[in-house]
Amino acid sequence: MPSHAAILTDVVEYEIVIGLEVHAQLLTKSKMFCSCSAEYASTPPNTHVCPICLGMPGVLPAINQKAIEYTVMTALALNCTIAEYAKFDRKNYPYPDLMKGYQISQYDAPMGKQGWLIIDMDGNKKRVGITRVHLEEDVAKLTHCTSPEGESYSLVDVNRSGVPLMEIVGEPDINSPEEARQYLMKLRSILQYLGVSTGNMEEGSFRCDANISIRPRGTTDYLPKVEVKNMNSFKAVYRALDYEAKRQQEVLEKGGKLVQETRGWVEPKGVTVSQRSKEYAHDYRYFPEPDLPPLVFSQRWVEEIGARLPELPDVRRDRFLSQYGLPLYDASLLVESKAMANYFEDCVKLMASSSDGADLSKRAKTVSNWLLGDFSRMLNATNTSIEDAKVTPKHLAELLDLTDKGTLSGPAAKAVFEDMFLSGKKAGAIVAEKGLSQISSSEEIEKIVAEVIAGNRQAVSDFEAGKQQALAFLIGQVMKATKGRANPGVAREILLHKLGGKQND
Repeated sequence: MPSHAAILTDVVEYEIVIGLEVHAQLLTKSKMFCSCSAEYASTPPNTHVCPICLGMPGVLPAINQKAIEYTVMTALALNCTIAEYAKFDRKNYPYPDLMKGYQISQYDAPMGKQGWLIIDMDGNKKRVGITRVHLEEDVAKLTHCTSPEGESYSLVDVNRSGVPLMEIVGEPDINSPEEARQYLMKLRSILQYLGVSTGNMEEGSFRCDANISIRPRGTTDYLPKVEVKNMNSFKAVYRALDYEAKRQQEVLEKGGKLVQETRGWVEPKGVTVSQRSKEYAHDYRYFPEPDLPPLVFSQRWVEEIGARLPELPDVRRDRFLSQYGLPLYDASLLVESKAMANYFEDCVKLMASSSDGADLSKRAKTVSNWLLGDFSRMLNATNTSIEDAKVTPKHLAELLDLTDKGTLSGPAAKAVFEDMFLSGKKAGAIVAEKGLSQISSSEEIEKIVAEVIAGNRQAVSDFEAGKQQALAFLIGQVMKATKGRANPGVAREILLHKLGGKQND
């Protein structure tokens, strides 16, 4: 068997092979095997605990039925085959966050398998296989500390121990860091649409481990893979995988040998570091969990679960295209977030309709422009989620109606929106308070136009000489004089009339 370095001696091109393992905490009220509350994030340490999730001797776990339903829902949404029979197993490994010394998980009999998910890469659809979807319990949380004397120690918070944790194992069908990012974003979107998980990576409710290797392009042999951990954002996943692919290539090009290992992503330094040699499945000494019965799913029950599935992102995107006439770009971005898509539809329904035959598509495009433009800009700038925004769909619809009626000019509407976003006030109140109503009165605008013409003789001469940009300059001066309140169309008509009605096309 030639060495890894020898394999790539005369090969320049290589391909990246990535398989993702995603853990998602499920939104159940209680933990997986006991009645303790699963709301652990904002509670004092070790307050949501009992003998079962503390791993005390002699206690018996009981299965959370809602967690089973959520896992089957997810497997169906990911086009998986649902097993008629599934069971829980004990996964044994020594680590301080494992209260019982083993984790109750699933090994050779998961609930769902052989599914797939479609990602869109620059208009090209790619199918990524799903190996399995199974259910397990989360572990406790360790906080590593250093004393004033420099001694290291760890604190254990058991609140998280036992929270239902669904694992989605993907096939090694991903070939770039960007594909990995798109896969995770799509998967998170599906989980949020199902309502089974928050999908929040920063809070740890949506976690990803990535297995990555490289190989000469065109070959089918796998070189030793590396498992990358500690990535808590989509950006971190992209950066970590990009770094690791380049690191592996450099090792081979320098004549080194790759080893199968687990590496951690160090965000501040932008590097991965070796943590331990990679375990194989037999190291965990799996065996059936003796305290829990096997799960048997009837076809009728599975069909009932499937009938409750909501409209998923791809279906909703296609509906947005047909029902609202949105461009593919707009529809794709809007449906990435269930909350954003809901906001969009609520706002469109609340806007005043007109007799225009294309009214619905016109309103939809207007709302989409605002949500993907100024609204998203303000959300990002203030680190606010759309669910927490002070501007409700009704309030935004009122603002857009004022613009459509000509009460507000475009620039004024943007200023009013920013005030609404920060203060929570309604558009009408801000317009009245700041006197921002658009001036459409010909008499009032004529006076300002006369002043602008008198004060900008050179621009007038340029226009009369055929320089079209001079008209835009004069309109700008009218808008400036009225602080953006003049109706631009009326201002343009009056200017042309005052200047002799001549415009060279």
